Amino acid sequence: MAATEEEFDFVVVGSGSAGSVVAARLSEDPKNNVCVLEAGPSDAHLFIHVPAGYIKTLFNPKYTWPFKSEPVPGIGGRVIGVTQGRTLGGSSSINGLIYNRGQANDFNNWAQSGNRGWGYADVLPYFKRGERRITNSVDAYHGTDGEQPVTDLSWRHPLLKPFVEGAQELGIPFNPDYNGHSQDGVGYYQRTIHKGRRFSAYRSFLHPVRRRTNLSLRTNAHAAAILLEGKRAVGVRYLSGGPGGTERIVKARQEVIVCGGALNTPRLLQISGIGPGNLLNDLGVPVVADLAGVGENLRDHYAVRMVAQVRGVNTINELTRAPRLWGQVARWMLGLPSILSISPSLAHVFWKSDSSFSTSDLQFTFTPASYMEGIAGLLDTIPGMTCGMWQQRPESQGYVRAKSSDPFTHPEVQPNYLDLDIDRQTQIAGVRLGRKLLATQPLASFYDREIQPGEGVQTDDEILEYLRTKGSTVFHFIGTARMGPSTDRRAVVSDQLKVHGIDALRVADASIMPTMPSANTHATTMMIGEKAADMILGRAPLSNE
Repeated sequence: MAATEEEFDFVVVGSGSAGSVVAARLSEDPKNNVCVLEAGPSDAHLFIHVPAGYIKTLFNPKYTWPFKSEPVPGIGGRVIGVTQGRTLGGSSSINGLIYNRGQANDFNNWAQSGNRGWGYADVLPYFKRGERRITNSVDAYHGTDGEQPVTDLSWRHPLLKPFVEGAQELGIPFNPDYNGHSQDGVGYYQRTIHKGRRFSAYRSFLHPVRRRTNLSLRTNAHAAAILLEGKRAVGVRYLSGGPGGTERIVKARQEVIVCGGALNTPRLLQISGIGPGNLLNDLGVPVVADLAGVGENLRDHYAVRMVAQVRGVNTINELTRAPRLWGQVARWMLGLPSILSISPSLAHVFWKSDSSFSTSDLQFTFTPASYMEGIAGLLDTIPGMTCGMWQQRPESQGYVRAKSSDPFTHPEVQPNYLDLDIDRQTQIAGVRLGRKLLATQPLASFYDREIQPGEGVQTDDEILEYLRTKGSTVFHFIGTARMGPSTDRRAVVSDQLKVHGIDALRVADASIMPTMPSANTHATTMMIGEKAADMILGRAPLSNE
């Protein structure tokens, strides 16, 4: 039986951080018929909307792509879980809820490498357009009328103030707004939480307009191939209901926009005939566009934790156990500040691995809790405080490669963590600073003993071994459909996000980032969606006024 065919103006693959923004903006004009394909189910599960519920959803295969890396040489051949969101909102429905844009020079460097219109002055208006900053103080760096709520901490723990004061005693200045003039300093994270609930990109942008008559939103719709006629994308073939499901085709009169994320987008391009010719030949996929960069340039933040046992105060470890937990649940249900309505990271430090640097290259997170060694999100039984750390701009590069033309076969993911010496040395310096942050005088009355890495870990070699054996992903994958001019043989899309050599096909997600921003990637990916929508609609770029 022939696959059912339908026709729209635009087909958007993925409803994540960028896809939800793109679809919402394109469908603002009732003349545009937009179809969104989401491989996962709806986001109806309560734990998606309760911020603390991320612990329950992060590795739930119903709502995630449970991908695993290949053995990574730089970390002793360990295999790392590289989960991605697979539900309405994509990874923004399961992430750590931090709103962090990065440094101005991140984007200026993109522009200087040949991507016109992607400097900081160009992208700031797009950050602002989608933002609804909810605070008593707003300046020229923030938006107040957008769809995405961005809020400050509503729940404070007694350990937060001494942590911030201790960082200041180390010479790190207090910074009330790391998304403003400068990122460097210590302070409190801004979050995508409002009224005690997670606001994913889907909940912020698409859910309020889901009943538009020109918008067709399809869940459990797994993209199997981009349909190409010659060198033009004309639609998407997808399977409704997963493996063995009903094959359907949605045609695109104008464009196909791929927003699958840095692990799924390159795989979809490859099995559709767009990618390195030798890989496609091995897969038995006819080569339509031989683009060597598809799937290359994979980068991710690799994090490790410093943990200290705490005395004299109840930490989140105790507050999540009965009977204290029931009080926290009651507070959440009454709309009061509660541990259920917080992100896993509360305070931040952005600082330098070397005092001679002009700006930070390390990011730290502080949580008044301790976690089971090597297990993301699982609280320990002892009271503790944790300082997580990662290098902001890793240089080590990996890749994503389809293993089969079967769209349900997981891709080969090789992050190549700690492959380069610069990354190893930066991370070693980060561990040393993280230990100092937990052992400052303002925290002394609460500090009992160091649990991780432990007093036996002191030399550079010992710290490096700790990094190799205990570090893991921050789930910030970028770069596998890198933006750059056509003269760059490793570039996949132009600065208009058009796939080189293919008409009517764009990519708009974290995979287009040429280099890693000094930030959690969700905010930047939403900005990419905003810019992509204006490019697709032929609108003049927003002015930074």
